Amino acid sequence: MFELEGPWWELPVRAGVVYLVLLLLMRVSGHRTVGQFTPFDLLVVMLLSEAVSGGLAGEETSVFGGLLSASTLIGLNVLVAYITARSERAQRWVEGRPVLIGRDGQIFSDVLKKHQMPMCDVERALREADCDRKDMKFAFLEADGRISILQHSSGATEDKRD
Repeated sequence: MFELEGPWWELPVRAGVVYLVLLLLMRVSGHRTVGQFTPFDLLVVMLLSEAVSGGLAGEETSVFGGLLSASTLIGLNVLVAYITARSERAQRWVEGRPVLIGRDGQIFSDVLKKHQMPMCDVERALREADCDRKDMKFAFLEADGRISILQHSSGATEDKRD
């Protein structure tokens, strides 16, 4: 129950590889956050965790082995948080950047398609911001998947460009 089946260093190496690959896959997958998962997205995440569990633990079934793997994953998560808090470049790579999805009342449907963002999410964000489309100055798809709406200032004049 407490004895490891293989060398102790194998579990942290496995956990590290799985963590880094999943981090890369999650980064590539887009801007959608856990709170915005569709049932399909949630199903994929659950199946993904099941798919990597064998690679994470190998044949290890001991309590110590499970705790060693879990500790490695938590440690890597703390390390990534530490690095991204101190490096803007690392933060942009791990967390992404905001994307302009609309300006001056016009929504850029090609950008929405590129980021797999349905128009109904933009319309919901406009309602939540209590903003008509014509009053929208900018709409951003934030790195965490939220949509931010900036309105034209009431009574302010438009910027004039030469």
